[in-house]
Amino acid sequence: MSIVSLTSDYGYRDYYTSQLKAAILKRKPDCTLVDINHNIKHYDIVEGAFFIENAYSHFPKGTIHLGAVNVYHSANDTVIAFKHDGHFFIGPNNGLFSLVFKQDVHLDVYSITRDDSMPFVMDVFAHAIAAIGHGLPLEDIGTPTENFIQKIGIQPVKTSSQIRATIIHIDQYGNVIVNLKRDTFDQIRQNRRYKIYYKSKDPITHLSKHYGNVSINEALAYFNASDYLEIAVNMGNAHELLNLRKHETIQIDFHE
Repeated sequence: MSIVSLTSDYGYRDYYTSQLKAAILKRKPDCTLVDINHNIKHYDIVEGAFFIENAYSHFPKGTIHLGAVNVYHSANDTVIAFKHDGHFFIGPNNGLFSLVFKQDVHLDVYSITRDDSMPFVMDVFAHAIAAIGHGLPLEDIGTPTENFIQKIGIQPVKTSSQIRATIIHIDQYGNVIVNLKRDTFDQIRQNRRYKIYYKSKDPITHLSKHYGNVSINEALAYFNASDYLEIAVNMGNAHELLNLRKHETIQIDFHE
């Protein structure tokens, strides 16, 4: 039995998500489909990559991950597949996966071969998933390609004494997630004290390990389970209470 995770911008208002699942189940009826998110903002491969990046490693090795975001990005609708860290990935060749794994990861990418029996991209997705699920190697369902489209996401701006990072996601609780990982923070910090500025006149001066480390309705900062910096309010909504918005900048100053 194969596990297949699904991430798309198809939404639930129309029949597209159900059509995708039906196409997969028609070819591999015994697979288990797990939704990561189908409400990715339309055509937003940055948001799609964020969800795939933070979800895929929690699945068992051998899981097939489909990223169907901005599928019709070109007239060719090229579908690619590759294996990384024991997981399989399938999706459009539009830069989505380069944002998941960044440029320092080498990927052996295959372009999925299609014929008249696969007139739509969903058919190609389903064909690739079924083939991998049945144990076929990638070289049997596609050809190696060097034409792997790469995109560069927004990166923190770093100096020896400061980091300016960007809010990249706001979850359903109003927690604000910033594009700063713990290792980058520690590398710049060098055990110095710091102040995290986020619009409030009073900066955050220490990292919490849990929401409950501060009083109810008090702001906090901590590195979440995905090692991203998160600004939150205990039992509250940081997005609303602190007036924080996606794409705004968070500044961290380091001092002795």
